[in-house]
Amino acid sequence: MIPKQMAETYSPRLAEMEDMHKQDMWPEAAQQSLQLMMSRVNSVLLGKSEVVSQVFSALLAGGHVLLEDVPGVGKTLLVRAIARVMGGEFRRIQFTSDMQPADVVGGMVWDGKRGELVFRQGPLMANVVLADEINRTPPRTQSALLEAMEERSVSADGETRPLPRPFMLLATQNPLRDDGTYPLPEAQLDRFMMRLSIGYPAPEDEIAMLEGKTAQRLQPESLRPVIIPEEWLRMQRDALSVHVHPALMAYAVHIADATRNAQELLLGASPRATLDWVRAAQATAYVGGRRFVVPDDLKQTAEPVLAHRLLVRDEALVRGKTATSVLGGILSSQPIPVPSGDGGRRR
Repeated sequence: MIPKQMAETYSPRLAEMEDMHKQDMWPEAAQQSLQLMMSRVNSVLLGKSEVVSQVFSALLAGGHVLLEDVPGVGKTLLVRAIARVMGGEFRRIQFTSDMQPADVVGGMVWDGKRGELVFRQGPLMANVVLADEINRTPPRTQSALLEAMEERSVSADGETRPLPRPFMLLATQNPLRDDGTYPLPEAQLDRFMMRLSIGYPAPEDEIAMLEGKTAQRLQPESLRPVIIPEEWLRMQRDALSVHVHPALMAYAVHIADATRNAQELLLGASPRATLDWVRAAQATAYVGGRRFVVPDDLKQTAEPVLAHRLLVRDEALVRGKTATSVLGGILSSQPIPVPSGDGGRRR
């Protein structure tokens, strides 16, 4: 459990910190650039501002994103739009069943003019990489992404080569029950900071999409870059400097430990998951213009960061349990400190 004394002292301390930072916001230029980027993406993917905000939070935290949804809801459209407003180099990998690891990472090829073997860069050598339909390729090729996602480097022919900075991987996949797909292994799922679903648009947004006057807005190529990669790196550093109260860190560790001991789960949240959760909360606070994390930042990011890393036991699946429902039960049963002046009352 969260230490009682820590929980009781959290609320007044955070309230004091909030007062201290009310006028201490992030540089106006950086916040304006961030809001402009999200606005431009929202002009392409209509009615999905919450998903857009979550993707930007994950990328600001230095993580990668898995977009899992049915075909035709705008997964690829979203990634292309984000790549456009960020600037830098963008590459797309269309995964297929016959793709080999060298097609992703790159390898040595013979250069006839030079009369020697030279390294040919794979499509991972870019700032923003779209791994389209990642579950259409076999696990051997999927595993080629592991080093890139964790170490920001690739190894080929015995040599390790760093990836460009920043490096962001956004993968899409259709539901795993589709024919010809390969479920992502747990080790790779754990390297995605968030798994998100776009969902179908609201009727009014779908009507707007069908109107002729919006046809031009639906092309990501019409968007202009807002920043350069160096500015994005600075935003990432700022996001990771957001203050997290020790009581909230203790809460995150407590929830992760609860998933590891839950009877319904065969696999709980890893230490990497706990770190990603806190970083995602920091980035969510940064998107909101705050220099400190509040409990709602952890609440909003809990499911997209943790649920896809949990493995439900077969007997629990038979009873209708899912990773999301088990996690929801754990979160609802554990109190979280809240900022207030009531002496540390919790909800």
